[in-house]
Order: sequence, then structure tokens, then C-alpha cells
Amino acid sequence: MPYHEDPGAWEPLPARPRARLVRRFAASVAYRPVHWLLALLIWVFALGFASLAEIVTTFSSRAEEGAGRFLDRVTARAALPGWCVGLRELKHEGDAGYYRTLVDTAVGRRTAQVSGPRPTVPREWRIPLRDYRSAGARYVADRALAQGWQLRPSDVRREVNLYWPHPAPDRTPSGD
Repeated sequence: MPYHEDPGAWEPLPARPRARLVRRFAASVAYRPVHWLLALLIWVFALGFASLAEIVTTFSSRAEEGAGRFLDRVTARAALPGWCVGLRELKHEGDAGYYRTLVDTAVGRRTAQVSGPRPTVPREWRIPLRDYRSAGARYVADRALAQGWQLRPSDVRREVNLYWPHPAPDRTPSGD
């Protein structure tokens, strides 16, 4: 049975052992400065690559598509790895009420941002596992669907993918 059809994958995950969380938190604290340096180097590389690619892509749309895919892959490495544990996760592991409040707040805020007359965020949204671990992917999907979001194919063991289907309100002045 595929993971997205497995009802157990959509339920809240069991709390992780406290000792393992503390070890991962310590490793995360030690790793973050290295990660920030790596992200800075990636940013400098991307800036240099983009200025060079601007010249090449002026003449070739195929090269432009390839450069865009390449930069997407390179900049995706700037995200923290999944094994990192933050202070929030260390303090609230297993607290379903906290994670439900976090999900409700995030969905409400993102809905307000995307449904306004001038959306300030993209219509596609990926909610990482660390934001809904003890609430469960089903809770995220229920809250988002109630607000008007559509569920996209997701690996709920890592993230929930959502899409805002409603077009922005028409901003043309009326002729009345």
C-alpha cells in the first residue's frame, strides 16, 4: 500500500525519545554555524552564476530553463536537514495541543495572505513535518480544506503540499 493511501501515515507521529531529541538538538546547535556558512557560500555562488547565466540565457530559452532548474536544486540545499531539532521541537515534543494551535495559526495567516486583493505569497505551500508532527497530517489537511485550500500529492512523512485554487479578486475599475 502506498504511503499516501496508508491511513496510519496521516495520523500524528509518536513522540520521540527525550534522550535522542537532546542529542539531535546538541548536534543541531553545533551544525547550524556550519550550515549558515554553507548557505552564504551557496548564495554567493548563485549570485555569480546568475550574472554569468544572464548573458547566456539572453540568447537561449533552453539554457534559461536549465539554469533555473539548476539554481532551484542548488538553493534547495540551503534548507536545514530533516534531522535537525530546534528548541520548539525539544520543548513541545508530543504536545498535540501546541501543534494544533501552531497549524491553526499558520493556516489562518497564510490564507489571509493569499486571499487578499494583492496576494503577498505564492499560491502553492509546503508545510514541513516539523510544523505538524504531533497534530498529524490529517489535522493539517482538514484545517486547510476548511479554509479553501486544495490538497496536492504529498509525502506526509515529510510535508503536506497545498494549493490555493481561488483567483485573486478582479481589480478592474467598474464603469458604473
